[in-house]
Amino acid sequence: MKQSYTVPVRLSEDLLRKLIYISEAEGRTPQAQFTLMLRNTIQYHERAKSKIPAAELSKIDISAYAEKPTDQED
Repeated sequence: MKQSYTVPVRLSEDLLRKLIYISEAEGRTPQAQFTLMLRNTIQYHERAKSKIPAAELSKIDISAYAEKPTDQED
């Protein structure tokens, strides 16, 4: 199982409503839709710029941004 982190995100009311609208149109929960959009943005960045090196990712301290991990099947 992969660890799953909770990351609080602030959204304006307009963005939240649009996220919910798109989620419902796509048959996903808002959380699943947000995750999909984030993955797509990362894929775009890596295609347009360059792949993010795993060694660089492992250096990043996420403790200030994420809450305690939970186990999740993915």
